[in-house]
Amino acid sequence: MPAALYWISGGIFAALFGYAAWSAPWQNFKRDPQRLHVFLGGCVALLVLWQMQAGLRPGLTYHLLGGTLFMLMFGWQLAFIGVSLVVLGSTLNGMGDFYSLPLNILIMAGVPVGLSYAIYRLATRFLPLNFFVYVLGNGFFCGALSMIATIVTAAALLSLFGPYSLARVTDDYLPFAPLMAFAEAFFTGMLSASLVLFRPEWVATFDDRRYISGK
Repeated sequence: MPAALYWISGGIFAALFGYAAWSAPWQNFKRDPQRLHVFLGGCVALLVLWQMQAGLRPGLTYHLLGGTLFMLMFGWQLAFIGVSLVVLGSTLNGMGDFYSLPLNILIMAGVPVGLSYAIYRLATRFLPLNFFVYVLGNGFFCGALSMIATIVTAAALLSLFGPYSLARVTDDYLPFAPLMAFAEAFFTGMLSASLVLFRPEWVATFDDRRYISGK
């Protein structure tokens, strides 16, 4: 891809990561050290999950993202930082090049986390606050949409600047998007529902008083 694209993505990543690190609720880790263990354990688990991938050609690969689940559990700042660390770990393991690391982070972390946060804010403002809206809307629906958005973004960049033509990307990459969207929706919805039922203290965006009490 053009060198200018890497420089631009590097600048955007630095600004986003700096703001996320500055505004992240680090005090939650001080008040409850268990949350730090959950955060670090989640990063390790997601890194292992990313190693299970499939694809037809180099660069045209699929794996579950987990960005939506991280956003629900930790908020967008810590989610962006956490998934960025996962992308870094995957790069160290040979799943990418360091010069494309900022661009990969923007695609694999910025797109799903940012979109999930936007949908969460819209759902909180305009939809009824109950358990099923939270799980189905912010879990299943948002997980599927974040996967589709990530795939479309990657496909657009690969076809515009990468080694593959639009026809190649359309034939070998995009047809599997619905299947991966369903997998991401099931993965996110199932885990988010389980967490708010059994470990609600691990989910920063969930509050029993708002979503369950009096419903």
